Amino acid sequence: MRRRVTNTALVSVGAVLLASAAVAVSVPAGAAAGCSVDYSVSSQWQGGFGANVTITNLDEAVTSWTLTWNYNAGQTVSQAWNTTLTQSGTAVTAKNVSYNGAIPTNGTVSFGFNGSWTGSNPSPTIFALNGVGCTGGTEPTPTPTTTTPTPTPTTPPPNGPADITVNSATRYQTVDGFGAAQSIWGSAWSTTDTQTLVGMGANQLGLSIVRTGLSPVSTEWTTHVNSLKTAKSYGSNVKILASPWTAPAAWKTNNSRVNGGKLKTDYYDDYANHLNSYVQYMRGQGVPIDVTSVQNEPDWHPDYDSMDWSGTELRTFVRDQGTKVQNTKLMVAEAVNLNYNFTDPTLNDATARNNIGYIGGHLYGTEESGRLRPYSLAQQYNKPVWMTEWNLHAADGGGSNIWGNPANTTVWNETLDDIMRTVHKSMEANWNAYIWWYGKRYYSFIGDGESAYGTVAGAPLKRGYAFSQYAKYVRPGYQRVALTKSSKASPLEVTAYQGDGKITLVILNRSNSAVNNAVVQAPQNVTRAEHYLTSVNANAASQPTTVNGGQATINVGARSISTLVFTL
Repeated sequence: MRRRVTNTALVSVGAVLLASAAVAVSVPAGAAAGCSVDYSVSSQWQGGFGANVTITNLDEAVTSWTLTWNYNAGQTVSQAWNTTLTQSGTAVTAKNVSYNGAIPTNGTVSFGFNGSWTGSNPSPTIFALNGVGCTGGTEPTPTPTTTTPTPTPTTPPPNGPADITVNSATRYQTVDGFGAAQSIWGSAWSTTDTQTLVGMGANQLGLSIVRTGLSPVSTEWTTHVNSLKTAKSYGSNVKILASPWTAPAAWKTNNSRVNGGKLKTDYYDDYANHLNSYVQYMRGQGVPIDVTSVQNEPDWHPDYDSMDWSGTELRTFVRDQGTKVQNTKLMVAEAVNLNYNFTDPTLNDATARNNIGYIGGHLYGTEESGRLRPYSLAQQYNKPVWMTEWNLHAADGGGSNIWGNPANTTVWNETLDDIMRTVHKSMEANWNAYIWWYGKRYYSFIGDGESAYGTVAGAPLKRGYAFSQYAKYVRPGYQRVALTKSSKASPLEVTAYQGDGKITLVILNRSNSAVNNAVVQAPQNVTRAEHYLTSVNANAASQPTTVNGGQATINVGARSISTLVFTL
């Protein structure tokens, strides 16, 4: 259904929220003297409908807007996007949100919403923008139908109320990516390995971050050049994170690369120049280093490469030396369990804070310490939080060939219940990236060929397919958005993202029962829906999906992780 009204007012809409209480409407400054309103019912089913509204400003520019209309057949609005939408009785009020208040002359703004109806669903005929009525001519209105549309084989009607409803007007963090580390001390990934890990094709895993070690010995910097260059050229928007484990031994208090030891303060400038030299060397090799960490695990001092820092020392270093590291963004502090004592001092110092781009931390012990949650101080200062390392392979009980068996339930249970669950929780915690330990290892994403563990070198493993359900379909720059779930969908752990003209949902079903015929509601009509599922019996396998308007119906298998991609 479509009704077009022209005359004196303007409209648009932008955020999300509906309320049943009466709302006082103030008239924004700069009411429009002329506008057109295009109201269309994009989809309709028994008891419900979706609508889109487009406002064209035909007169003076406005900086904010309020659009009002009445429903005279008992319709009620529910979920909305790109507007703040309220209803009191029959009166509906749509207001701009923070990012779409301005409408230039001849400019347009659009919003949408879902609603419910009983009996009939006639389109409104009278609108007012900023208190001025739009009362021009209209296009003919088709007779509303009160019956469910006849289903067709390719576009069946919605399956009743949605089980998962995406609310893209409420937005959270921007995702920087999902990744894994190269071998820090060993050989580099081969070209084929790298392509499998970062590629977007069939049986490729779509990683968008590669973590590499920053050796204290410059002659070792060549080791990973070719694989990093391949990642940058073959992958899609791949970022490189370089992490140093230690400074050169002579600069440390214990005169050793291992067992911790602090960086001597009179070598702070040398260390900054060392980090910068690495970045410039790689840049000269055609490998821009997007992020450079100051130190891997400053709170862990094992008998291998390591270096000890306090949070105050890190603050002092980045405050006084941070600007010397050019063409990259610095990260602190990659502490073992995202210990805030190692990052708060930098965040609380304006100069130090301005010299860093990212906050890093490792997942070991983070959940147990209560820090697998939003880091409010980092959010306050707009510093993205990256989880830069975690490694878990307790399933093998000390080592066996179970890793090469894709149907091994012990391996799958650990993958789903521990690793994928923490990826989900890190996204809910507003973290911006999740980086696993080695991408190529018998317990990781592709096999390393060690005969004792039963994997084939370079072949994708079950854990890699599961991780790709995030990495391959939630791309850098996507923004996490809100959603709601029905009781039917309560066993599912779901996050939703929007970007590149798509809405992507990653769905964990860690229960022992399938959730079949789950109806997923997008905030607008979609042109296509794709569903991929990994379980103990499937590897990112395409699943049947039916689409109608803004809804898709899918089956979510028991003990699975799946991804639903809407193309808008």
